[in-house]
Amino acid sequence: MAATVRRQRQRRRVCWALVAVLLADLLALSDTLAVMSVDLGSESMKVAIVKPGVPMEIVLNKESRRKTPVIVTLKENERFFGDSAASMAIKNPKATLRYFQHLLGKQADNPHVALYQARFPEHELTFDPQRQTVHFQISPQLQFSPEEVLGMVLNYSRSLAEDFAEQPIKDAVITVPVFFNQAERRAVLQAARMAGLKVLQLINDNTATALSYGVFRRKDINTTAQNIMFYDMGSGSTVCTIVTYQTVKTKEAGMQPQLQIRGVGFDRTLGGLEMELRLREHLAGLFNEQHKGQRTKDVRENPRAMAKLLREANRLKTVLSANADHMAQIEGLIDDVDFKAKVTRVEFEELCADLFERVPGPVQQALQSAEMSLDEIEQVILVGGATRVPKVQEVLLKAVGKEELGKNINADEAAAMGAVYQAAVLSKAFKVKPFVVRDAVVYPILVEFTREVEEEPGVHSLKHNKRVLFSRMGPYPQRKVITFNRYSHDFNFHINYGDLGFLGPEDLRVFGSQNLTTVKLKGVGDSFKKYTDYESKGIKAHFNLDESGVLSLDRVESVFETLVEDSPEEESTLTKLGNTISSLFGGGTTPDAKENGTDTVQKPSEKAEAGPEGIPPAPEGEKKQKPARKQRMVEEIGVELVVLDLPDLPEDKLARSVQKLQDLTLRDLEKQEREKAANSLEAFIFETQDKLYQPEYQEVSTEEQREEISGKLSATSTWLEDEGFGATTVMLKEKLAELRKLCQGLFFRVEERKKWPERLSALDNLLNHSSMFLKGARLIPEMDQIFTEVEMTTLEKVINETWAWKNATLAEQAKLPATEKPVLLSKDIEAKMMALDREVQYLLNKAKFTKPRPRPKDKNETRAEPPLNASASDQGEKVIPPAGQTEDAEPISEPEKVETGSEPGDTEPLELGGPGAEPEQREQSTGQKRPLKNDEL
Repeated sequence: MAATVRRQRQRRRVCWALVAVLLADLLALSDTLAVMSVDLGSESMKVAIVKPGVPMEIVLNKESRRKTPVIVTLKENERFFGDSAASMAIKNPKATLRYFQHLLGKQADNPHVALYQARFPEHELTFDPQRQTVHFQISPQLQFSPEEVLGMVLNYSRSLAEDFAEQPIKDAVITVPVFFNQAERRAVLQAARMAGLKVLQLINDNTATALSYGVFRRKDINTTAQNIMFYDMGSGSTVCTIVTYQTVKTKEAGMQPQLQIRGVGFDRTLGGLEMELRLREHLAGLFNEQHKGQRTKDVRENPRAMAKLLREANRLKTVLSANADHMAQIEGLIDDVDFKAKVTRVEFEELCADLFERVPGPVQQALQSAEMSLDEIEQVILVGGATRVPKVQEVLLKAVGKEELGKNINADEAAAMGAVYQAAVLSKAFKVKPFVVRDAVVYPILVEFTREVEEEPGVHSLKHNKRVLFSRMGPYPQRKVITFNRYSHDFNFHINYGDLGFLGPEDLRVFGSQNLTTVKLKGVGDSFKKYTDYESKGIKAHFNLDESGVLSLDRVESVFETLVEDSPEEESTLTKLGNTISSLFGGGTTPDAKENGTDTVQKPSEKAEAGPEGIPPAPEGEKKQKPARKQRMVEEIGVELVVLDLPDLPEDKLARSVQKLQDLTLRDLEKQEREKAANSLEAFIFETQDKLYQPEYQEVSTEEQREEISGKLSATSTWLEDEGFGATTVMLKEKLAELRKLCQGLFFRVEERKKWPERLSALDNLLNHSSMFLKGARLIPEMDQIFTEVEMTTLEKVINETWAWKNATLAEQAKLPATEKPVLLSKDIEAKMMALDREVQYLLNKAKFTKPRPRPKDKNETRAEPPLNASASDQGEKVIPPAGQTEDAEPISEPEKVETGSEPGDTEPLELGGPGAEPEQREQSTGQKRPLKNDEL
């Protein structure tokens, strides 16, 4: 018995441990129930979320728009994002930053830095002396790097997603242009760290678009390969992608759809922004021409005027896509001088003629990288806002030679939807239908090293070697191992980009350094000294190109091998333990196990017995000799990395940037909290002043009370106008609390009087129905009576007490003036109703589940003969028992007393069901069970 109890306790402990582990997993999972994606474009961003019950939804911003401008205004004491920042661009263009993503991962000598300075001369750029990267100098006290500004935008996008999802979000998938190199991708990851986001993946925007297209057309994908070209012209750049869709067989889920990136072409500066800049320059020239001789100052020298012209150029480009001409109009362009000029689509196309000539370029690059022809492309689909320009479509249609261009995808939201689908796939909180994604490497990566070779006896020379690590258009994510076989001492090797001949001269200058990292190994010679008796299998470097397209060197190992001859085969302690455990669970060698090479191991007590086939066991001296085996030894090699393309931000500087952004966010939250407190105080003052003149409030207040409240409201309003700008959040909340306390009595009296009619009417209805029910219960014949006298007397008592309380309270309330605190309270009415309803419901439940008593049979009654074919069970009366009771159960009789099991020290039995007993006690006395009311929980 004791052993059984111990085993049960052990089982319980194991069960509780499993429950604890499951709860811990659920709690960890609860923090990641919602995930988000950010489609980070040059001009605007789209945010999408996935959470339980909300599959793939675009987030609306504070203006209820699905697209948010990627603009930040940074002032001394406040920040603005999105549409608010866009409006500030006119008032304060120097502090308003846009298109800053073009500077990510760029050093001072990069042509894009000079191009940005030419496009937006109002910004003052400084440079980091250590990393030679760009900084925005807003003021002598304010300086931010592009990574920090992007971190602010990502943090703002998370706040939008959290407000929409109504829960915290940390996990995100972020889109990046496919042409981003290693330095640019690392810069985005650093910005995400500053924002406190956990990046599940940096997904190429063209891949996200292709994934969205495939997910919503899953049924159309089959074993036949379909080649689709996506032409994406956005605000800042153009990308052309060739994607192959088909179903493939996977180990985990069988046949599943797959997309494979086959070819990519791009133009870093061809987009809608360049068209708008051309229009802005044209409008500035028209304005100067119109006011030639009247003004000596060029409109181009005024940043505010140029910001207005850029906004008008953006609008003009959109309108001219649907109209042949349009009138550009700006009120007060400069010094209160209005501007008005007519621009035609022909003029716009002439301004951008050289841009339209570059439209076919990405198509040719994509075809070359995919080694395909246009005849193999089934459809060309337009993506991106700039593809809406008619001339772009005209030139592209001619270049691809198709009958029409596909427009069957949401050009603005496709990338965001594809990215959020990938976020759901990578999250642990969602089960998503598999869709295989095979992205492609755009820039090849190789390893270069130099080693000494002996070409002739005694003649040594250095040989430079190159090994391709990740080839162009090869799939990723992918892990690679490179083995260096002829080194027995410390050495260095280099990780560089491969052949970039597909890039033009200008693109190569924008690309930056083609050398990635120098790897210095330390400890190679020591490892050879440590394993002198072993054969070297080389120095193995393990590389990883992860889901985000970021290269990392995981580890470097020195590997050795030797042949080892084991001692004669004996049963190890672990084997004995396994056999013992197996025997405890009734395990033994099955025929299947013998077929798989598992031999029966005899226990010590059976050694003298014959084997399973009658063969005696082998003597001790005849143990089986095992063949020699290879023993592998791995020694970790020290690694020192020298980053050559763009040094990462040091950890101390990264920590300072994180703290800087957190301080700004905290300041913004405090500012919002203060504004909310000020608005609440102002709204309370106005609403209460208006209420004082309403009849329902004047009825329950005296003239003196209203004057006191009105005076306090006026004084607070005056204080808010005079000193409110300098008031803290705490002061504003204290002022509001004082006013609410002063008005509390007035508001309470009005609210109570509003509730009286409904509550009293409900109480009267309940009293009338309860009285009718009691009257009907007393008219039941004694033979059929199911209620006891105690139960009916108790209900009658509650009814009478409720009537008496109501009449007395109403009479007392009638004597009080309306300006005094009422004695008739809605909460008291509700309490009386609940008590009365509980008594009535108890009796109704008893009547519902009580079986009728059998009637005595009349001796003179003539009994009808049952049919000849009737069974014995058919001759009795069939009664359907209540839920939970069998047909054979006897009717439950009402005991007068119920004795409970006595513990030591208890001498008197507990008597239940007497007069005045609570409903719970009478429930036990009748043996009936009734549902609990809310107040009994």
